[in-house]
Amino acid sequence: MSRAVALGVVALLGALPSQALEVSDTPVAPKAPMQSPRTGAVELKLGGYKPRIDTEEGLTGRPYADTFGDESMLLFEVELQRYFYQGIGSAGLGFSAGYAEKYADTLTESGEVALEKTALKVVPLRLNALYKFDYPAFRWHVPIVPYGKLGLVYTPWWINKGDETQQVDGRTGKGGRWGYGLTLGASFLLDVLEPRLARDFDSDLGVNHSYVFAEWTYAEVNNFGSSGLVLSSRHWMFGLALDY
Repeated sequence: MSRAVALGVVALLGALPSQALEVSDTPVAPKAPMQSPRTGAVELKLGGYKPRIDTEEGLTGRPYADTFGDESMLLFEVELQRYFYQGIGSAGLGFSAGYAEKYADTLTESGEVALEKTALKVVPLRLNALYKFDYPAFRWHVPIVPYGKLGLVYTPWWINKGDETQQVDGRTGKGGRWGYGLTLGASFLLDVLEPRLARDFDSDLGVNHSYVFAEWTYAEVNNFGSSGLVLSSRHWMFGLALDY
């Protein structure tokens, strides 16, 4: 019986096409890993922010420079972006929130330095339309990506004396100012330095591309020309961007 089964298997194998039994000697190249979908980006940035308070019309002195000196405030911002177009470049919307503060000595009426410090604190909020010319980077591996942003700015602010909000002439030293801003910048695509690490970053964490960047912002934040505190600025920011 077993001999009959063995003969049947041999006959079946003999009836199969010869191509089915052949093993190719040519190795099959593995497929390139697929890149995860790219929907937006996150940016982390630092820079020097110096509000143009002393340019307000009608001022007889320089309140910012006299109180805080000529040094800029250190501004930290986080920006989230969403792409709605990806073709000849990428276009979308971005929202950013930042924080900066500056401390100075408080003087008494006799001119002596008080124990409390005076602090100016601002929280710039921005809603931008943005465009990145990243087509050459993805198509021809050119690592420089120029970009631009344009949008609205709203900046809450307050002045503290010690732990309390300062009162000036019966008014509370806090408020918010509206305006607009234009940003121009350039990113350097880090993927070109370590392509394999960039692929692992994508497959493990879903980060498509990473960049370092520098950008310059022109902001007019004075309630569109009305009287009051001027929080306009001309400043540079530097940071890290991640596409996801």
